Amino acid sequence: MANIIINADLKKGKINKNIYGNFAEHLGRCIYGGFWVGKDSDIPNINGIRKDVVEALKELKIPVLRWPGGCFADEYHWKDGIGPAESRPKMINVHWGGVVENNHFGTHEFFELCELLETEPYICGNVGSGTVQEMREWVEYMTFDGESPMANLRAANGRKEPWKLTYFGVGNESWGCGGNMRPEYYADLYRRYAAYVRNFGDNKVYKVACGPAGEDYNWTEVLMREAGRFMDGLSLHHYTVPGTWAKKGSATSFEENEWFVTMKKALHMDEIITKHSTVMDKYDSDKRVALIVDEWGTWFDVEPGTNPGFLYQQNTVRDALVAGINFNIFNNHCDRVQMANIAQTINVLQAVILTEGSKMVLTPTYHAFKMYTVHQDAELLELDIRSPKYTLGDESLPQVTATASVDSEGKIHISLCNLSPNEFAEVECELRGTDKASVTGTVLTADKMNAHNTFEDPERVTIKDFDGAAIAEGKLKVKLPAMSIVTLEVK
Repeated sequence: MANIIINADLKKGKINKNIYGNFAEHLGRCIYGGFWVGKDSDIPNINGIRKDVVEALKELKIPVLRWPGGCFADEYHWKDGIGPAESRPKMINVHWGGVVENNHFGTHEFFELCELLETEPYICGNVGSGTVQEMREWVEYMTFDGESPMANLRAANGRKEPWKLTYFGVGNESWGCGGNMRPEYYADLYRRYAAYVRNFGDNKVYKVACGPAGEDYNWTEVLMREAGRFMDGLSLHHYTVPGTWAKKGSATSFEENEWFVTMKKALHMDEIITKHSTVMDKYDSDKRVALIVDEWGTWFDVEPGTNPGFLYQQNTVRDALVAGINFNIFNNHCDRVQMANIAQTINVLQAVILTEGSKMVLTPTYHAFKMYTVHQDAELLELDIRSPKYTLGDESLPQVTATASVDSEGKIHISLCNLSPNEFAEVECELRGTDKASVTGTVLTADKMNAHNTFEDPERVTIKDFDGAAIAEGKLKVKLPAMSIVTLEVK
């Protein structure tokens, strides 16, 4: 049995809604065919943006969307993506499949997408192959309200009023595809580029420095020591890869040992965040600089028969559990983690939506996001958990992970993940500091480890009402199905 104590009167801090952010790169069919079909498409659209995608994503209350990359960002020259579509120059997407990019989706289209989604834009600038001037002019183009060369160019392209831009990333993966830099070199380069990411008028830019990959704690040390005072956030990229980078494993054809190692590697995010936070604490004890996990998720081998450079993979209940595990970790680190962006929104890696022509399907990960919307901007509650073990061979993992919060109306929400694909989990939760006596809930589970939604069977893995919880004498008792996510509302 899992034993949980929740101190409902001990709030640990606000869970920033941006933890539930998304990431959309010019990669495979994320933008073209995913978000963007063009104004002349037979697929219902709003100025070229897919209407069904907008409607589905609004259900998730996506708070922030990162664009245009990713590795693509450090090849992207923003002036190629403005002006009449037919006159925009084409480019080769050298990172992702070598396909020709027509630049029909650019700055104006991205901001219109964000307005339709009611989400904040998070733009990643080009440090790897771009200039300081190019980055400075892009910020001016987007945010300056008045007479200036870039503001006038924006107006000539149909937008007189500036946009509001809060989040700006100064380069992407500068240790890898963004330039193969050493942390000392990037720290100096960040200080230079960030100096020209200016605040125009009342627009205040939140500057995100390129942070580490996974367990590169030295990168965090150097960046915080040399440039910490010039940044608002430091990014972190970490993917859940059950195999090796050369052979990652199938998204849908796997055995329990692969399920187990996927859960184990997802749980490792907690250690990674804890250790980077400890390094950051040396230079920023007030936690002014946020840890921004702006790329995370599962990464498997591409679906057979698809372009290897498009990173298209299916999405099972296993992916949903990985999402739930990460959400619990991010929530519980809300003192330092202020944003996270799953990779990626549509048709790429751990997507929340898959499309094929005019068809669209919502993945198990989509439903996991939906179940966790209740935690956005809520107050994290102190939670202590003692979980039974999920054991396979000689290794064991906690069977149950959890997070709890209280919203502005006083409702308590508890999200629980049962990592075992075979065994249900009994949970007894002691609710301290509250007299709430009723509970309702929802559940996401499946009959098989590789269960997933397809265009032919789009509702195989979906949210259902949950009746396996009851409260009596201040004790909440729950019976979690195998391989499940449950979110409870106590009031």
